[in-house]
Amino acid sequence: MLVSLHVKNMALIKEVEVEFGNGLNIMTGETGAGKSIVIGAVNIALGTGNFRDYVPEDADYALVELVFSTENPQVLSKLEKQDLPVDDGEVIITRKYKGGRSVSKINGEIVPVSFVRELAADLIDIHGQHEHQSLLYPKNHLAILDEFAREELQEKLQQCRIQHRVYQKAKREWNDAGKNQGDRVKELDFLQFELQEMEAAALCPGEDEKLENAYRLMANGQKIMEALSETGSLTGASGYSGAGDEISRAVKAIGAVRSYDDALEGLGSTLDDIEDLISEFNRSLSDYMDGFVFDEQELRQTEERLDLINRLKTKYGNSIEEILESAKQKAERIEILLNYEDYLQKLRADYEKSRRALFQTASEISDIRKKYAKQLCEQIRNALIDLNFLEVRFEIVFQQMTEPSENGIDEICFQISTNPGLPLKPLGSVASGGELSRIMLAIKAVMADRDAVETLIFDEIDTGISGRTAQKVSEKMAVIARNHQILCITHLAQIAAMADQHYIIEKKPANSKTVTNIGRLSEKESVEELARILGGAKITEAVLENAREMKELANHTKKY
Repeated sequence: MLVSLHVKNMALIKEVEVEFGNGLNIMTGETGAGKSIVIGAVNIALGTGNFRDYVPEDADYALVELVFSTENPQVLSKLEKQDLPVDDGEVIITRKYKGGRSVSKINGEIVPVSFVRELAADLIDIHGQHEHQSLLYPKNHLAILDEFAREELQEKLQQCRIQHRVYQKAKREWNDAGKNQGDRVKELDFLQFELQEMEAAALCPGEDEKLENAYRLMANGQKIMEALSETGSLTGASGYSGAGDEISRAVKAIGAVRSYDDALEGLGSTLDDIEDLISEFNRSLSDYMDGFVFDEQELRQTEERLDLINRLKTKYGNSIEEILESAKQKAERIEILLNYEDYLQKLRADYEKSRRALFQTASEISDIRKKYAKQLCEQIRNALIDLNFLEVRFEIVFQQMTEPSENGIDEICFQISTNPGLPLKPLGSVASGGELSRIMLAIKAVMADRDAVETLIFDEIDTGISGRTAQKVSEKMAVIARNHQILCITHLAQIAAMADQHYIIEKKPANSKTVTNIGRLSEKESVEELARILGGAKITEAVLENAREMKELANHTKKY
């Protein structure tokens, strides 16, 4: 659930922090008080809104912070995969705007805004006018039905997506294989030429590294020999007096006195070791110089071989291993082209097999959908009746696609008739804005028990309704709030009366400016706010009494 909202320097809000509770959280206020800023702030924190529309020109920065407490395993799993710390299910989402840039953080760690959006989908569902309009698009109807049937459908849909990828690959290969005989002959000639070029090189893995080391050695041979000759002269390896002779004289000198003191014995032993080391070094140096022989022809051959390997790398791969793999693939392709009819038969068999498998799974998915569609229609219809659609019919119409998609072969459309005698028609043909909001609420009510998202925000849910219909809507929201936290902005007293927590959004003067504040109302203050909504500018005792009765009735309704 959403525990708290902290907003700083957004539009008319200087700084506000609000703590929300379980159940139904209602926010009311005068027109223009800043109710839309609250939804805007939440959207910004979740990465779907833009600070630039809200930040005052005189503000150095702006900040929105949402604190969630969640047990949703999908949320916790996503955070764990990103190595983000979570303490007792607390998720803090922060977005700060400064200097034209915004930065998002989750539990103090900077994260991409794309990940915030991904996580938000499992934390909170914001339902506003845009979501009402989403009901007009049949592609969204399929998503609703699939969510309703998720428990039985999920595994089949996953299987369908895998089979669709296999089918698309087989179909693409089958279509590509239909090239004419002339193209195949050209491809075969070219592949045979390339393969012959690679085979003629007779490459061995690791050969290039050995050649490069040998070439580097030979190309620097003169420099190496000059350095070794100078080294031999200095150490005595070349037969001249050098460090070795000097060390030998030192050994003799200290040898004459080393028996007189243990310390001298130690120094003498060290010199003995040095003499042995330099003698061994001189022998190794002489052996290396004796074996260091090459000629110009060998250098040229090494250079030519390296040039050939590098040319092949440019054409066929970045390493000898990649070149050899390319040769293998070309040989396999040549074998296919030489036996093309057999290859075509295999592709056709693979294509038909994958198509049959996909259609079989898609058909099973369709049967599951149709079974659950009957249940969903009945439950939505009952929910619509609860929302004052008294003579309503609701059906899901299926059509089969000629070509399957990764979601199967079904296209569906929600159809409704809200008056007796009228035929069923798509929602967009018959539903007004107010009716769409109630239809969406009915769907949310039906889906509530299946939805893992813990927090729902309703904005403009009361569009185009009043009176008895508004009362029905408020009762339905109270039902949903038993299993979900709901935040709802409303201007209707019937809905506001159902609040478990009631907040007022209002503008107040401060330091020659107007600022927006959000405060939680007591039971008495909530009744006074209901009276304001009911009575307008003048609140009489009769209006107050009406508000008290409305609140008492709402409290009684929530108990049952």
